[in-house]
Amino acid sequence: MPMADDTKMMAFGRLLKIMDELREQCPWDRKQTIQSLRNLTIEETYELADAILEEDWDGIKEEIGDLLLHMVFYARIAREQSQWDIADALHAVCEKLIKRHPHIYGDVQVADDDEVKRNWEQIKLQEGKKSILAGVPASLPALVKAYRMQEKTKQVGFEWETTGQVWEKVREELAELQEVVEEGGHPHRIEEEFGDVLFALVNYARFLGVDPETALERCNKKFKSRFEYIEEKAPKPLPDMSLGEMDALWNEAKARHSTG
Repeated sequence: MPMADDTKMMAFGRLLKIMDELREQCPWDRKQTIQSLRNLTIEETYELADAILEEDWDGIKEEIGDLLLHMVFYARIAREQSQWDIADALHAVCEKLIKRHPHIYGDVQVADDDEVKRNWEQIKLQEGKKSILAGVPASLPALVKAYRMQEKTKQVGFEWETTGQVWEKVREELAELQEVVEEGGHPHRIEEEFGDVLFALVNYARFLGVDPETALERCNKKFKSRFEYIEEKAPKPLPDMSLGEMDALWNEAKARHSTG
C-alpha cells in the first residue's frame, strides 16, 4: 500500500482510538445516544453546506472532520448495542458501490452519466425497493425533495421533452393560482396551487441546469447583505423611514455589490 494511503489509514485509526477514549472517559460523550446526536448531525451537515456554498475550503475540511466524527460516534454506539461496527458499514457501502457500478466492475457499457443514473435506479429496484422514490428521505427540505423526486422519476422516462414545455407548465400553474386568488378561494386551495407553482419552478430550474436550493440560498444571502446595508446606513430608525428611503439605500447596496 502506498505511503499516502498509510497516512490516511493512520489518521482514520487515530480518530477511532480517540472516539473510544472519549466514549469511555468523557461524561458528555458517554451520555450520548443516536437520538441525542441526530439534531447535532443535522446542524453539522448544514454547516458543511454553508462552507461549500462559500467555497471555503478550510471550512469544508473542518466540517467534514466534524461529520466523520459523528459517523464514527454512531458506529461506536452500534457496536455497543451489538448491531454492527464501522468496518461493517464501510464494507457495506463498498459492496453497494461495486454492485451499482457494473460499467466499472462488470461488463456493462454506458454512453454517459444519465445512463449511469438510470442503471443505478434500476439496480435499486432489483434489490427490492418497491418505488423509485423510496430512497428520497421524508425529512428532506421540501425544495430539495421536489428536485430529487423529479430527478429520480426522470430515470424511468417520466419527464417533459423540452424546456419550453416545462415553462408552459409554470405559466399554467401561475394562471391557476391567480384564478383561485382572484376568486377569494379557500386558504388550503391557495396553498395547494402555490405548491404546484413551486414544484413547476423547481422542474424548470432543473431543465435550466440550476439547482433551486442553491439558487434560493444565494438569493437569501444577497437579500441579507443588502438589508444589513440598509440597517447600517439608515439615518434614523427603520420604522421611521419611508419605503422609498429604504429602497434608495437598497439600490446603493446593489450598486456597491455589483462594483465590489
